[in-house]
Amino acid sequence: MAGNVHEAQAQLRRQLQMREAEVDGDASPLLFGQPVRIDAGEGADQRCLTVIDVPGGADDNALHARRLLPTLILLPGDASIMFLMPTVLPLRVAMIALVLGVLVGAMLAGSLVYCCLTVAAAMSWKRQALRTAGAAPPISLMKPLRGAEPGLAENLRSFFRQDYAEYEVLLAVATPLDAATEIARQVMAEYPHVPSRLLYTGESPEPNGKVFALAAMLREARYELLVMSDSDVRAGRNLLGTMAAEMGEPGVGLVTCLYRASAGESIWTRLEALGLNTEFLGGVLVARLLNGVDFALGPALAIRRETLSQVGGFEELRHYLAEDFVMGNRVARLGQRVVMSRAVIEHRLGSQSFASNLSHRLRWARSTRRSRPAGYVGQLFTYPLPLALLLVVAMPAWWPALVLTLMLRAASAAATGYWILRDPLTVQRWYLLPLQDLLSFGAWLGGFFGSSITWRGRRLKILRDGRFESRFES
Repeated sequence: MAGNVHEAQAQLRRQLQMREAEVDGDASPLLFGQPVRIDAGEGADQRCLTVIDVPGGADDNALHARRLLPTLILLPGDASIMFLMPTVLPLRVAMIALVLGVLVGAMLAGSLVYCCLTVAAAMSWKRQALRTAGAAPPISLMKPLRGAEPGLAENLRSFFRQDYAEYEVLLAVATPLDAATEIARQVMAEYPHVPSRLLYTGESPEPNGKVFALAAMLREARYELLVMSDSDVRAGRNLLGTMAAEMGEPGVGLVTCLYRASAGESIWTRLEALGLNTEFLGGVLVARLLNGVDFALGPALAIRRETLSQVGGFEELRHYLAEDFVMGNRVARLGQRVVMSRAVIEHRLGSQSFASNLSHRLRWARSTRRSRPAGYVGQLFTYPLPLALLLVVAMPAWWPALVLTLMLRAASAAATGYWILRDPLTVQRWYLLPLQDLLSFGAWLGGFFGSSITWRGRRLKILRDGRFESRFES
């Protein structure tokens, strides 16, 4: 066939203009992404195909292209040819697209394996025994407050209603003028039998006001066992009992909690909640399955005062935006166990506009990239749907891969969002998952660019080790 492939250079450069109505029955399947089989004895040129001719002799050491029509690769030793991609582009561009398609396909294969791991990781977490009995040491519960966020009163009440013998509640605001002050006083008055105090810390000189407030409460805390919880967290009555029992196990230095994200009326916050309850939680559980837990999640965690001091205390952690991750990582490096509690809390997101939500996503992405660079790159495999769409764009004949991806993504979302969290949003708004995955993928890509964030009205620069500077010079 090689002898028939060579043609004049002018013919190679000829621009073909072909409208859909002019495509004959043999060529049309190729132009629109369908596989074609060529039987033995039939020439590829009889179907107007571009052939990449594999060299067959010592004097035939180049690849040749005869027509700028759908590209195929001829497999030696077999009379059949599989169409790879439709194109009227120059051969070099078509080959680049083919290589990119193969690479995306390989990444998608890894992502589908990840979906299966998510289901296995959910099963592993469910097999843990639920511990509510055991040692019950007194606990100092510390909650920084800022502003009258929606649901704050009920969030606080859930911690005053704990079924636990002895604990104190420490609340902190910057000044008496903070809108959270009146709500905190009201809830404290409703539960006079629970020892509680409201502290005024003053305005934080550091960008991480949460750590500044925690340091002030730590100085007032009476007990060795500390539980830290964000103001937007709502807990079941057994949270303190479960965490205390898990902290009593041999070698445990820190206990952290999974959370179910609950969104307000904003569509953008609902999308983020879907992502947290499926994509993010899946990543946390897979990390636990493969490598153990060497991090902590900030909404709720328990640690002993002595262990906190060993990892540098709040004086050191105040330099980090993701202080919870750093705390858990350092506890693990001490040789102590970090446990993912069987207690699940509710993390209430409120409502955000598109701009605010995008800023939040980028802040989280850039902080994560600095905290764990290798893990951030590997996060690519948590986006099966965007990868499947890219593959189908490059190689339309591979559309069954998209169907398989949808099935496995649905299975992984059900394992985390429904089986573990019992999240009504995942059940009712499952059809929004593809849109959420695309938004999350875009935010992940954006996290590779830039090192500045805006947090609570301050412009910050995240350094390579995860710390940040209070001023960012553009």
